[in-house]
Amino acid sequence: MKRQAAGIAAILTASMGLIGCGSGGSTNNQTTGTESSKPVTIYFGSYSVTKDVYENKLFPAFEAYWKQKTGQTVTFQASFDASGAEARAIASGLPVDVAALSLEDDINKIQKAGLITHNWKDTPTGGMLTDSVVAIAVRKGNPKHIESWADLAKPGVVVDLPNPATSGGAKWDINAIYYAAERHGGAAAAKDLLANIVKNVKVLDKSGEASMTTFVNGTGDAAVSYENEILESSDNLQKFDEVLPNSTMLIENPVALVDKNVDKHGNRKVVEAFIDWLEGSQAQQIFESAGFRPVLPSLQQSAAAKFKTPEDLFTVKELGGWSTINQQLYSTSGLWNQVLEAK
Repeated sequence: MKRQAAGIAAILTASMGLIGCGSGGSTNNQTTGTESSKPVTIYFGSYSVTKDVYENKLFPAFEAYWKQKTGQTVTFQASFDASGAEARAIASGLPVDVAALSLEDDINKIQKAGLITHNWKDTPTGGMLTDSVVAIAVRKGNPKHIESWADLAKPGVVVDLPNPATSGGAKWDINAIYYAAERHGGAAAAKDLLANIVKNVKVLDKSGEASMTTFVNGTGDAAVSYENEILESSDNLQKFDEVLPNSTMLIENPVALVDKNVDKHGNRKVVEAFIDWLEGSQAQQIFESAGFRPVLPSLQQSAAAKFKTPEDLFTVKELGGWSTINQQLYSTSGLWNQVLEAK
């Protein structure tokens, strides 16, 4: 948490200096004309689960790529938090150039704040950077015999789950549980299942990463999470096991350039190049090595041999979009609040 706070403080401090130069003045981050040889900084924000893959693999790889391609030194100032919290921070003034968040709805919050002015979905991948699925982490050997969402409602099963008020990952998790049950048993059964699972949750952690840390540290019999987080935290299932329910949800993680901040920082050229690079084969292979399912069509066939495909893998689009999901589950009168009040 101290590293995260320091990172945010560094972003804010650096940004204030850049903004003070005025939009018409030159800065060290300008990447056109005579400024192209000067070092450039990309201010980056993402959800906490992705911290390791960006800091340890993706940032160094792009820095090397850009140096070789242009001769220019690029560095990153990064902020990582629960996706919902990160989106609210950016919308409220955290000067991030690239927002790579857990779900489309969080990017939309930044757009509604007037900070994203282009069509961020107008890319070959529809604005999506990585895919994953909602799965269940269980102890080695699966001693509680958990095979489905319904098994998480059994008496005596302690479930780790993050809080959808702050975590995008939590929304994916709850969506998967509720809509899988609804698709195969109806709305009433789905609500009952969600309520019974919530009764087995002791703590709603702030983020998907925090919830997985709770599980790794020995609390809980099962953790609902991104498949990529389960694979990474378990050292590819060496430390604990994964259960992939027959019916679950496809996780689609977006990325967007934040126009207003990029215009202030004067670094559009390198930011656009970074996003293009993230959608390319080198970065997508790095994501795949970290447990994500690639969105690049040329890699999806080979990835299919590595990742299991659930019988019923449903999407946000099939459920009517985020506006429908939020109204049904996460509004003031939504099912999630009803379930919590009844716990």
